[in-house]
Amino acid sequence: SPRMGALAGRIEESYQRQLAALPDDTRALLLVAAAEPIGDPVLMWRAAERLGIGISAAAPAEVAGLVELGARVRFQHPLLRSAVYRAAGADDIRNAHAALALATDPAVDPERRAWHGSQAAPGPDEDVAAELERLSERAARRGGLAAAAAFLERAAELTPDLARRARRALAAAQAHHEAGTADVALRMLSVAEASELTDFDRARVDLLRAQVAFTRRRGSEAPTLLLKAAKNLEPFDVALCRETYLDALLASMFAGALATGGDVREVAEAARTAPPPKAPGGAADLLLDGLAVRFTDGYAASVPLLRRALAAFRDVNLTPDLLRWFWLAHITAGNLWDEQTLDNARHLNVARDAGALATLPLALAVRIGAYVLSGELPTADALMNELQAVTAATGIPAAPYGALLLAAWQGRERSALELIDEATREALHRGEGFGLIIAGAAKALLYNSLARYDDAAEAASQAGEQAPVMGVESWGVLVELVEASARTGRRQRAIDAFARIRETTQATRTEWALGIEARCRALLSEASSAEAAYEEAIERLSRTRIRGELARAHLLFGEWLRRQNRPGDARKQLRTAHQMFTSMRMEAFTERSAAELRAGGETVPRRTAETVSQLTQQETQIARMAANGLSNTDIAGRLFISPRTVEWHLTRVFTKLQITSRRQLRT
Repeated sequence: SPRMGALAGRIEESYQRQLAALPDDTRALLLVAAAEPIGDPVLMWRAAERLGIGISAAAPAEVAGLVELGARVRFQHPLLRSAVYRAAGADDIRNAHAALALATDPAVDPERRAWHGSQAAPGPDEDVAAELERLSERAARRGGLAAAAAFLERAAELTPDLARRARRALAAAQAHHEAGTADVALRMLSVAEASELTDFDRARVDLLRAQVAFTRRRGSEAPTLLLKAAKNLEPFDVALCRETYLDALLASMFAGALATGGDVREVAEAARTAPPPKAPGGAADLLLDGLAVRFTDGYAASVPLLRRALAAFRDVNLTPDLLRWFWLAHITAGNLWDEQTLDNARHLNVARDAGALATLPLALAVRIGAYVLSGELPTADALMNELQAVTAATGIPAAPYGALLLAAWQGRERSALELIDEATREALHRGEGFGLIIAGAAKALLYNSLARYDDAAEAASQAGEQAPVMGVESWGVLVELVEASARTGRRQRAIDAFARIRETTQATRTEWALGIEARCRALLSEASSAEAAYEEAIERLSRTRIRGELARAHLLFGEWLRRQNRPGDARKQLRTAHQMFTSMRMEAFTERSAAELRAGGETVPRRTAETVSQLTQQETQIARMAANGLSNTDIAGRLFISPRTVEWHLTRVFTKLQITSRRQLRT
């Protein structure tokens, strides 16, 4: 905020006054320390020696409390580091970096040496720029996409040849986009446009602008921009053209009925005209072909193609450049009732490790959704901290899909409805029809859990009016509509929704799909056949990890048995449902099953205000990460806080849990 910016400026000015009072060699030493962000004291002293700075130069800074020189070089405050840098002259800064470059072993750390060398360059230098470009891939492996983006950005700045500068600026823009720094990506695109561009490069610039627009807003205009970019790329690069058609399909699925240009069918028809891949199709090529068929020829026709695509995604050597397709692969898995692919955590792990902040929010959203479906609500809830931290750090729109499902299954009416209403407003503002469907599905699920079936039927009906897109939200709406309509006497509406569900369940025939089909069929069956359908649903869902839906099958069966005047059989099913919902912390479903047990004559204590957990949500998240072996630095990177803050939280965790080591956290 402006107020915080003004405060930071005043703090820096205060530090600069303190620095001005120090001896020249002390200020020079602090500049070397500020220029070396790793805080390696050995490297700092090697560079200082090359500049003729002796050990005695450190004393005035340490006495003043400005810096601590121990196992690591620590500045009193992050703004002190920037104050040191800002107070120095350009020549002094270059000299400090040059000394650090010479002090760095090229065999041990060539990336750091090249980086310092680039900061020491007084002007354009092709040799330095080429070395940065060459090392950018290594920098990505060691420091993530942000490091690669910084290397490529500096390489572009130092490139004298206009054509090469354009190419490097484009590469830097792509890396910054994937790293989640969209503003810098757009600035580098402007650098590229100011240089010499080929027609192919101009098409790539248009593509990247469209991708940035989609990532920043996920709005209704993105499908048209990406479709245009795909067509422009056809003469130049078949692989990139096909990837862009897949981008356009993804964007059209987000926009849904709110798309301002081509809807998902129009984009799919265009994608089917894309040139075939030059080599046998990889995972992304198979996914493009399968989705194009899905939205032109129908669900059943696409299942074999999409299954091949999902198998390829499960087996592929996952690299950062493939990350943006994995959200789409997860959503496709949900639509194919494929829990094996949906429960794959590699997407999230690679996105974290690579620092791919542009795709990390969606990776977190699908992982949260997978945990919710398997009934691991506390674990899903713990990931929400990370999602919120990424969203706050990058400015990328929140991906509330997993959060909506989590809130609905938790069954806390007030907070869930607030989140659903907020997500609906945001979706309408951006033109994101996908968000409207999943918000409606979440609301219908919530109301069914609260036994408010009229409200559930209305929410599901409204969501069902949206044009269907790929994802669990499509059949999720229909499943809720079947239950709510059956409970409110709208039999024909329930039958129609059930027929649409069977189009997917019969085409895929997984245990998850057939279990849900059997449960829905039971709701619509006569007494003579309902029992067998409920038993089939429980048997099939018991073979899956979809525990929430299994618990609902037990609940519905118990409710049906009680109405058939079979109280003993009913209590058996209802107790199972109640125990499962309680263990999964699904509060509304827990209370619904408890009410049924009470109505059948069983004593069940009424739920009182829950005991507040000893640990806060953030403490729980940090404790889980530490128990899984992550260091304080790793945890800090994921949550965008400092390692010292992590250490402070862990101290509180140890105190509250009365433990003394990380090893004890695992138990």
